Amino acid sequence: MALAGTIVKGVGQANYFTGLEWVQEQCLIKLGFKPFPGTLNVELSKKDARFIRKLRGNGVELVSPDPAFCSARALPVSIGHLPGAIIIPADDVNVHGKDIVEIISPVRIKDALGVGDGDRITIDLTDCSKIPTCC
Repeated sequence: MALAGTIVKGVGQANYFTGLEWVQEQCLIKLGFKPFPGTLNVELSKKDARFIRKLRGNGVELVSPDPAFCSARALPVSIGHLPGAIIIPADDVNVHGKDIVEIISPVRIKDALGVGDGDRITIDLTDCSKIPTCC
């Protein structure tokens, strides 16, 4: 399934989460890549955002070794030729509106695809059933 959205400016907090050693390690094991520090923020249509919210319990779980720190889920995706994942944080730490998703990838997506804030992109959901720890 393909989702379309517009790249929007983030709040600059994702590089901390994506840079954590346990996040890097679990992404490598569960998603097949270590994420670039930071995320690409994409505003989806209301319909696509509702669809993603329905998938909140799916994907791979990124589990913090510290029970006081939030865990998250990751839905495998591709953006153009790049592998990635939509990060679904716990509701109490989500700093974005309901229509915005954060995407990780092994590279800085904006540079790799030559896109910037305001540009439209397509996100392809990966078939989760092919990932052993997914769905």
